[in-house]
Amino acid sequence: MPITDFNYELFFDLSPDLFCIAGYDGFFKRINPAVSETLGYTIDELYSRPINDFIHPEDRDITDQVRERLHLSKPLLNFENRYLSKSGEEIWLSWTSMPFESDGMVFAIAKNITHKKNIEADRNALLGHLSQLNQELRQLTYSTSHDLRAPVNNMLAVFELITPAMMPDSEARELMDILKVSGEKLSKTLNHYVDMLKARHSSRATGEKIKLSDCVDAVMDSIRILITGAEAEIRLDFEQVNELDCNRAYMESILLNLITNSIKYAQPGVVPRIRISTRKNQRSTQLMIEDNGLGFDLEKVRPRMFRINQTFHNNQDSKGLGLYLVNYHVTSMGGKIDVESQPNVGTKFTITF
Repeated sequence: MPITDFNYELFFDLSPDLFCIAGYDGFFKRINPAVSETLGYTIDELYSRPINDFIHPEDRDITDQVRERLHLSKPLLNFENRYLSKSGEEIWLSWTSMPFESDGMVFAIAKNITHKKNIEADRNALLGHLSQLNQELRQLTYSTSHDLRAPVNNMLAVFELITPAMMPDSEARELMDILKVSGEKLSKTLNHYVDMLKARHSSRATGEKIKLSDCVDAVMDSIRILITGAEAEIRLDFEQVNELDCNRAYMESILLNLITNSIKYAQPGVVPRIRISTRKNQRSTQLMIEDNGLGFDLEKVRPRMFRINQTFHNNQDSKGLGLYLVNYHVTSMGGKIDVESQPNVGTKFTITF
């Protein structure tokens, strides 16, 4: 079918984009209905007032500068500015314009990108909020690690003043030795965290060659009373892999959280059995920590498994930080963590490096 003037008019009138012909005098000469529908003004109102009247006051200067370039016969591509609708709503438009100096006219097409801009604003606000939360969490961790060192050091100083003669009872001396070892371990961990937090301002978690068996021994020494009280059985199998390149403080924190969780969330009347093992694949090394505890329904909890302030059992000691820290440490070292679990059967964490 041959193209007629009617076809052109129909295309102009039905387009959802804003079609405009503007004069160098700053007034609309021809607009399609989409302009009126978007801005809320009548066609006559749009023709009778300068275009600048409809532009957001904050965007008028930059629009004037762009318009001057147009009048020098320089086409305009993807220029974004804001208009104000008759109801006062901000409307974001993206313009493509072509000047015709001989006629003193500018032919322009605009797309309404308000929805896109709102999404970008919401995303930027969310990113800003997350950045602030991350900064606050980092500061809280730094302050906590730093401030706890003084009372821990005071406690260790008291231990140094206690002599065997002061405690003739052998069981009391044994308990005191356990407390002293735990205090020394806590002091060492706090000092390591303070140094590591300082380093993380400019780099990722530093790695070193560590022995997993040494890390497990250190963790078990620090929670010896908890393990003994629960009569927990912990089996180790590092035959395939015992050495890893990773951050020691992070690894000990991972083991500490997962072992203590296995004990805290043991099935009533069932001895906690924990197995920690490794295996070497062609492209990766895996660390597995599994138990016979309460477990949980993965279908219900998987989306929030490693989020902060999430708890899955009614335990007064639960703060919702353990698994969050485990996941943070694993990902900071370039690894990933997978979970298998069934209620009243147990849970298995597999960490892949």
